[in-house]
Amino acid sequence: MKLRAKPAGVPLAWLQLTWQKSTLLAALAGISFAVILMLMQLGFEDSLFTSASTLHSVLRADLVVIGQQYEFLIHPKSFTERRLYQALAVPGVDSVDVLYLGQAPFKNPVNGRERRIFVIGFEPRSGVLNLPAVEQNIPRLREPDVALFDSRSRPEFGPIPQLLRQGSVTTEVSGRTVEIAGAFELGASFGSDGNLITSDLNFLRLVPGRQRGLVSLGLIRLKAGENAAQMRVAVQQLLPEDVSVLTLPQFMDLEKRYWGTETPIGYVFTLGVLMGLIVGCVIVYQILYSDISDHLAEYATLKAIGYRNRYLFSVVLEEALILSVMGFVPGLLIAQLLYAVTRRATMLPLHMTLGRIVTVYLLTAGMCAVSGVLAMRKLRLADPAEIF
Repeated sequence: MKLRAKPAGVPLAWLQLTWQKSTLLAALAGISFAVILMLMQLGFEDSLFTSASTLHSVLRADLVVIGQQYEFLIHPKSFTERRLYQALAVPGVDSVDVLYLGQAPFKNPVNGRERRIFVIGFEPRSGVLNLPAVEQNIPRLREPDVALFDSRSRPEFGPIPQLLRQGSVTTEVSGRTVEIAGAFELGASFGSDGNLITSDLNFLRLVPGRQRGLVSLGLIRLKAGENAAQMRVAVQQLLPEDVSVLTLPQFMDLEKRYWGTETPIGYVFTLGVLMGLIVGCVIVYQILYSDISDHLAEYATLKAIGYRNRYLFSVVLEEALILSVMGFVPGLLIAQLLYAVTRRATMLPLHMTLGRIVTVYLLTAGMCAVSGVLAMRKLRLADPAEIF
């Protein structure tokens, strides 16, 4: 290839990249794939943590009491309700509530298929959950065999939200006829496909093997002005060692830590991001290395007329950064589309955030820059005396 004259104002790096259009398109496709992979993996990881702590975020509590063997929300270990009454003896504690958590088979009212749903039970009174739709239906929840359905549950449970527009819906939960009196919005998670809220008495009828007085969570509200961290210590000192007392942020962190470190899911998502970086690095390195090899004579000519290695290195780095920008934009657009498709299919809280966009671009730019630095080693061979 002959050395082209550089038009005024056009960077040499741009000319090098656009000289072979097919090679440039292949590089951009590879970088876009790496960007999509990183954005999807980080999005899944974020939706994992967000969905895992969705119920936590609507609890009206300053402190949460859990069993000593508690692992995660879907399968909590029960403890005696008496521990909450003992907590009322601590000065500064205002009130307590209990939550029953479990799973039960829910029959799709349209096709009759059963699927396990996450059931939340509590004494039907105001101030337990920060869900307006639940607050409005407190009187209905006091009735036998009445429940509320999460409208953001997966569609396999049936078109419950659509049917509710025509009136209440009757179906079966654990083989028992239940009236769905209304809907609320909470959302599915990696541990549950849908949610059902009912009273504590109805919960005990619907979830086999559960006993009254053995609760899943205890919610403690403090009097105005009390410090949650200090009160946590005071309540924990009073209660026996078979329960643990956490602040609400600590309870949320416990759930996220379980899914992030004690299950394979968090590891898989982190590995996916790493694989995206490796794939992108290999592709960009191959493109830049081939470009340098194909233009080694031209680089040697530039050296012969006085250009130093520093300038040539800057050209390669410019190519790498141009590739990072051009490959990132289509990758971002495709990832946005995949987010929307996945969100509709799984009902998971999968949303693109500005912080994630910035993080992935910085990773992409770093990936391209590292590949450029590795490819620069070839430039040291551009010796005019040997080439000519």
